[in-house]
Amino acid sequence: MTGTFIGRARAITFLAIAALFLSGQREPILVPEVSQSRIEVRQGFTGANLLLYGAVIDPDGTRRQTEYDIVVVLKGPTEPIRLREKDRIAGIWMNAGSSDFRSAPSFFAVASSRPIDEIVDPRTAAIYELGTQFIQLSPSGQIEPEEQARFASGLVEMRQRGGLYKEDPQGVRISEGVLYQARIVLPSNVITGPYTAETFAIANGRVLASATAEIAVEKVGLEGEVVNAAERASLLYGLGAILLSLSMGWFAGRFFNRS
Repeated sequence: MTGTFIGRARAITFLAIAALFLSGQREPILVPEVSQSRIEVRQGFTGANLLLYGAVIDPDGTRRQTEYDIVVVLKGPTEPIRLREKDRIAGIWMNAGSSDFRSAPSFFAVASSRPIDEIVDPRTAAIYELGTQFIQLSPSGQIEPEEQARFASGLVEMRQRGGLYKEDPQGVRISEGVLYQARIVLPSNVITGPYTAETFAIANGRVLASATAEIAVEKVGLEGEVVNAAERASLLYGLGAILLSLSMGWFAGRFFNRS
């Protein structure tokens, strides 16, 4: 696996250098790759181990003269979510408050060559979402900033416990002065859909280059066929599910009546 990575990474380096000479670009160029652009979720899926790698080249086409840091951010499909807060009232646990977020990522992982606070300032980290505390959740409705921050922190903590949000401040390894690689594990409970891997080359607290790679997480087999059928013909799928439920209820009633 290591030999394959080095061979492909060297090919990426060659292409990056060629692109620099052809384009006359003065900013560094970043070329990302992923070990799997498509992940198949089958029955008994136990997760996937993604290798994200590539190269960053200085504008003169040589090995880097500037010391870059690399940060990789892997995001899953966004989804709306409502969080409820429970409180003990008169000895009974009851819903005491709630908050809605329009676009919470279903999966969020950050890997970096050093801790984020040693690479950029909080403002830059917030702009590029370089950490779980900087996820842009897009809250809806009227809510006090302090309360919003508490709910956002609760969401992050909940998904961290489920392995869906994670940070690895030593997760990127840079080698040969130009190549980088990072490993991010997708747990078995990830949802399907399009994932994006954003890679940032950073120097002196500034993002100098960025690039995005796409990853498709798809259900296959019987589960995949069911999902595709539901998406292609949602009305027929719903009617079929109702008919199946009614039929099973009727057969169950006949069976128990005979008993």
